[in-house]
Amino acid sequence: MTVFEELKWRGLIKDISSPELEEKINQGGLTFYIGTDPTGDSMHIGHFSSFLISKRLKEAGHNPILLIGGGTGLIGDPKPTAERPMITKEEVEHNFACLKKQAEEIFGFQVVNNNDWIKEICVTDFLRDYGKYFNINYMLDKDIVRRRLDSGITYTEFSYMLLQALDFLHLFENEGCTLQVAGQDQWGNITAGIDLIRKKTGQEAYGFTMPLLTKSDGTKFGKSEGGAIWLDREKTTPYELYQFLINAEDEKVIDYLKFLTFLTKEEIEALEESTKKEPEKRLAHEALAREVITFLHGEEAYVEAKEISRKLFKGEIQNFTKKEVEEAFKGVVKYEVKMGSNLLDVLVKTGICSSKREGRELIHAGSITVNGEKWQDEAALFTSEQAIENTYFVIRRGKKKYSILVLV
Repeated sequence: MTVFEELKWRGLIKDISSPELEEKINQGGLTFYIGTDPTGDSMHIGHFSSFLISKRLKEAGHNPILLIGGGTGLIGDPKPTAERPMITKEEVEHNFACLKKQAEEIFGFQVVNNNDWIKEICVTDFLRDYGKYFNINYMLDKDIVRRRLDSGITYTEFSYMLLQALDFLHLFENEGCTLQVAGQDQWGNITAGIDLIRKKTGQEAYGFTMPLLTKSDGTKFGKSEGGAIWLDREKTTPYELYQFLINAEDEKVIDYLKFLTFLTKEEIEALEESTKKEPEKRLAHEALAREVITFLHGEEAYVEAKEISRKLFKGEIQNFTKKEVEEAFKGVVKYEVKMGSNLLDVLVKTGICSSKREGRELIHAGSITVNGEKWQDEAALFTSEQAIENTYFVIRRGKKKYSILVLV
């Protein structure tokens, strides 16, 4: 299977600018770029899906450039329904620094900032040297613009296409970059860059797009859709990432393996067969979690995330470490509890129970567990010896409602 054939098999090719590109990808030696704007201080799982192409092509003999748009991030790519909120220059600079560090740590490739060349261009030079190459009718015909015409689009957003085309031209002339890769929603911007290069230099450049990573209902993964899965482990812990991946939709897990891992065709097909014949084993889901977490955070993080999940499933909270409590219950409300406080008072004071009457009923019914053990004595005291590493108590009410107490 050739490089291009594998990309097609994985579902990573949506549109290509020229039939010639297939042979060029198979031959190797292209310098290409893929980019994102610093609208946040971390990449998310949608970025990961796209940016993995840089490693795949690198292994096939191509030279990747990762572009983080410190310039275009000040403008904002048009959204399908409304203009993006403007973010301050200070926010963009902060986000750029965070994303650059993250991209270098995860992928290890060259990172460039398009503000380095955009900021040097004055407005009249921009209009004379680049704007004159863009026909308004041509721009209006691009999907990225056309879909906003009814609701309205500002000139600032309208100009974004020119800036991205300028990026491609700059990298073409200064880095020998002849290929741009992006998500399918960037097709209009890619072809605008190819046209600008052809008109300015008389030479040919190329582009291809990848389908966006989506859920079974067609919605994509990203922070604008809410519930983003971040690549920064401080924002999404390895355990949270493990839970997200291990609970992936059955009908999508094989697609995710193709998009997000480097498992071979044979390995993925074997997992697909297992999913059909023995879905209860969830081998494909486990492989997905293992490969993604290990790539992003290392094998130790994967092992720890899996162990936290196992302990929770088995109810072995008493065996948790302090670090595991913090990872497993990152989003759970924490309350302070004084040494020697009794169980009933704490349940009412923290709001875990609405009244002492309710508290007594739950305690005596065995519905309150503390660090994995039922406490059925309302006068039971909280002491450092019973706390996890002298710090935490994990309170569970019923089957799934957790609260965390911090001993003070």
